[in-house]
Amino acid sequence: MAETVTRLIGDIGGTHARFALCNPGGLPREERKLMVAEHAGLVEAAAEYLQGRRVQEAVFAVATPVLGDEVAFTNSPWRFSIRAAEAALAVDRLVIINDFVAQASAVPLLQGEDLAPLKEGTARQGAPRLVIGPGTGLGVAFLIDQGGRPRVLPSEGGHASFAPQDEEQDALLRHLRQHHGGHVSAERAVSGPGLLAIAQYLAAQAGDGAPRFADPHDVSAGAERGCPVSLQAISLFCGLLGGVMGNLALSLLTEGGVYLTGGLSRALRPLLDRDALQRGFTSKGRFGALLQRIPVTQVVRPHTGLLGAAAYHI
Repeated sequence: MAETVTRLIGDIGGTHARFALCNPGGLPREERKLMVAEHAGLVEAAAEYLQGRRVQEAVFAVATPVLGDEVAFTNSPWRFSIRAAEAALAVDRLVIINDFVAQASAVPLLQGEDLAPLKEGTARQGAPRLVIGPGTGLGVAFLIDQGGRPRVLPSEGGHASFAPQDEEQDALLRHLRQHHGGHVSAERAVSGPGLLAIAQYLAAQAGDGAPRFADPHDVSAGAERGCPVSLQAISLFCGLLGGVMGNLALSLLTEGGVYLTGGLSRALRPLLDRDALQRGFTSKGRFGALLQRIPVTQVVRPHTGLLGAAAYHI
């Protein structure tokens, strides 16, 4: 007889689909990462993970807005009907949430070594918090206090317009417009593909003899070797990330703090230009002093999307 477990959880991005199992109130177990490009769709990937095991319910965090029964991923060709997927997986209930709803749902559960400071500050008790993470795209969500319990507000702030803060960023925006048309979103620069685009732009500016970049990993590997173009790219990326964080922090006055999450940020952690990030965050004219008080914390625990999907109340 097939094994019966309570909940299948998934954190589905543009590149990877991570699955795990959990019991009520429990932690994820039996985690496995699958490549999105190697599977026809969500149902097929989940079925490969389950290998015939029966689950009663499933919660999947997806890297796209959840606006109805039809779900289409922003940065991958996958699309599905929630009700059809529920039937195909033979679960009593399938719940689909935005991936950063899951990331934000995990934040109240984190403690100690799960977190590392990026910018000092003093969080105001009960104030809104911002959760943000560059990856294949740029995920954003907010946490607010509702009667002493955290409530997640979904956001697609990563698709708001990229707002340059100096002449160098102006020039980068003009370059990105050549590839993306009139509207250039923040995630076109503040993401894994954005880091690659920044490095390629700077290499072209440097001229003959500059390194070639084909993948975001080329940029981080170059920075580890001391490549000037790679280091400049990461510094510019950090300034842009700080600028986006500051814009969003002002949008909801997230005096409870800012949380930077995701695998890209963890991989870049030893290379992050904290000064550039802090300058980008606080360079908001008359409101710089307010932002100076807000702490920025990095989530260093991996796979917090699965933790949030496990904790999500359905």
